[in-house]
Amino acid sequence: MSSVTITLPSKVLEGVRKRAESEGKPLEEYMAEAFLKQLHIKDPAAKVELHLKLCEKYLEEAEAFLLKKDYVRASEKAWDASSQILKALAAKEGKELRSHTLLWEYANELAERLGDGELRHLWRTANVLHQNFYES
Repeated sequence: MSSVTITLPSKVLEGVRKRAESEGKPLEEYMAEAFLKQLHIKDPAAKVELHLKLCEKYLEEAEAFLLKKDYVRASEKAWDASSQILKALAAKEGKELRSHTLLWEYANELAERLGDGELRHLWRTANVLHQNFYES
């Protein structure tokens, strides 16, 4: 997967940001999904790759923010990475997780299926990071 820089008028970018926020998605994820949809790409492998690459990107960004002692933004990026890995696993099964509720349900389903209670604990921990970002 390659990366591309796109220049958009500020009004368009603000509108896209608001749409992404309303869906609870990082901007990159929202835009990549829009491209996949516009191009009628329904291959689950493409979605898995998208989520895995976003997970890697957000982990790197979280580490960079930690080095800068910007714990609020590090929390945001760590949660983004956590949600992306769950979305990648779901995409591999042909599922799409479009809300926090669906993320929670899938994490619980996955923990049950794998017999791994630690997965629930880790997901709750990731959500504390998300809460930390919103509550600073």
